[in-house]
Amino acid sequence: MTRSTNKTKSFFAGALAVMPLTIAVIPWGILAGSFALEIGLTAVESQAMSAIIFAGSAQLVALGMIKAGIGIGSILITTLLITSRHLLYAMAMRSHISPLPLKWRLGLGFLLTDELFAISNQTHGGQTSAQHQFDRWYALGGGLTFYIGWNIATLLGIVAGQSIDNLDELGLDFAIAATFIAIVVPTVKKPSILVSVLVSLTLAVVCAVFAIQAGLLIAAISGMAAGMAYAKFTNEGVTTADSPGADITPTKEDNL
Repeated sequence: MTRSTNKTKSFFAGALAVMPLTIAVIPWGILAGSFALEIGLTAVESQAMSAIIFAGSAQLVALGMIKAGIGIGSILITTLLITSRHLLYAMAMRSHISPLPLKWRLGLGFLLTDELFAISNQTHGGQTSAQHQFDRWYALGGGLTFYIGWNIATLLGIVAGQSIDNLDELGLDFAIAATFIAIVVPTVKKPSILVSVLVSLTLAVVCAVFAIQAGLLIAAISGMAAGMAYAKFTNEGVTTADSPGADITPTKEDNL
């Protein structure tokens, strides 16, 4: 009974932790749902896109490319590049996820988003960073809550898109930037991370001004390289408790 209570508490703690990000992403989901209708998808297809793909930025980019008449090959390559960051998240969490049963690995892998990765590396339950342990139920609560929230937001967008004209002109896309700002800022705990953020930010703006198509990829890779170079030059530790994925260790739970 105690173990079951702990699982329930962890689940709802994860749900509560991701709730601010879930609320922040609602305008983004509304935009995705309405935009899908705009390019000719049915309501069912629009909802299925969020339920199956579950990748906000990739969905919006893919929808824009479909509207522009771009081929499926280019769409797949572009979305692959956009979502490639999830490979880095998975690599950072691999040592803690790999011991789990297959159903947990598949479930958490599907639910893995920027938001879930962010809360999974934050302290909870009053624990300090050094004491923080990876909790599968905490991650499940956060991931499932965000998944449900995203699909509800998409449904709202589908309903609104059928009754409100020019929904895409309301500035709802600002939610994309706001959400990522909310994710990134709490992680800036070391100078090397700050360097990464500043370099990525600067290059992203420069590439946008000059309409460089691969700007996002250039900014991301350059930011990581700059951060690593700074850490190496200053002998900053790269395996401290604040490093992504370094402060989470698996709990001793049964293989449910």
